[in-house]
Amino acid sequence: MFTLMKRAHIYAPEDLGIQDVLIGNDRVIRVASSIDFQWEGMEEISAEGKLIFPGFIDQHVHITGGGGESGFRSRVPEVRMTDCVKNGVTTVVGVLGTDSTSRSVENIVAKAKGLTEEGITAYCLTGAYNYPSPTLTGLVAKDVAFIPEVLGVKLAISDHRSSQVTREELTRLAMDVRKAALLAGKAGIVHMHTGKGKSGLKDVIEVVETSDVPIQHFRPTHCGNLHEDAITFGKMGGHIDYTTGANPQNCAKFVMDAIQKVDFELITMSSDSNGSMPIWNEKHEIIGMGVGRMSSLFEAVKILIGEYHLPMEKAVALITSNVAKGLGLYPHKGCLHENADADLVITDQELTVCTVFAKGQKMMEDGKILVDNYFGIM
Repeated sequence: MFTLMKRAHIYAPEDLGIQDVLIGNDRVIRVASSIDFQWEGMEEISAEGKLIFPGFIDQHVHITGGGGESGFRSRVPEVRMTDCVKNGVTTVVGVLGTDSTSRSVENIVAKAKGLTEEGITAYCLTGAYNYPSPTLTGLVAKDVAFIPEVLGVKLAISDHRSSQVTREELTRLAMDVRKAALLAGKAGIVHMHTGKGKSGLKDVIEVVETSDVPIQHFRPTHCGNLHEDAITFGKMGGHIDYTTGANPQNCAKFVMDAIQKVDFELITMSSDSNGSMPIWNEKHEIIGMGVGRMSSLFEAVKILIGEYHLPMEKAVALITSNVAKGLGLYPHKGCLHENADADLVITDQELTVCTVFAKGQKMMEDGKILVDNYFGIM
């Protein structure tokens, strides 16, 4: 099955100007100023006046739902495939959160497999907030090495809900992930929820400075909680991820400051979609509750473009190529190059998501979802 899109403005995410795009089955076949190609049954789309981007990658999504900090009723529902598609997200990385008692690594691996079967691409992380890390096989290293969907481990640091891991424990965990990742050919990430605790990223920085663990394995997220530590870490060559879910406006502000100080390719954004966002007082008592929204991911991109005048290609890279490179998924994900996965987002000039392709399948057209969730629940 071939689809030819004509005369669109292509951001691959680099600005390629007006181009044609030909996709076949699940791959990008060609991007060129003019493509003359015919095939029986081929669909040709006139995309003049439209913009085409690589499918968005959201690397921090509670695909089985987060929450649980305010009783069992506060368990957030699971992500649906259509939630991703309507927001232009074609690749997700699922994570567990505070609750690894009523949710499990088995749950999240199964959900990732299910989302992939429904048409998008889903990965996940083993582990959760607590340490020792909950796993599927009994060992973090085995989960990373033998489960294709597992890209690394999740952990919480600098938070009153974390296990307060020591530097020695953090070093050992990272080395276990590194060795397994080398075997499996993966990036091997230690994805760290970072709260507003007193230690910030000091322990992580100390481990990098005093051990032999390469800095690229450590991936702090929610970096707006400890922005100055994140900048220090980024200057050392570490990846830093900012969360759009609670307040995309604040996220954009932090990202713009980071761009002035840190290698651009080390900066990413994620939504924390379907994760709970509790509000705590100074005694760590819960006084309110919010929920992460996947729609905030592209909202933050539009704020960076519209209010901060960040070039389109840079703003979009924060949720495409930068993420793919950091996760070891580039160049199959995060770009519109020949032989990349045919994940595409088509928008109008106002950056409203209109049409979405995932692995070459048209999932949404002119704002209408074409492929339903398995049980038909929208």
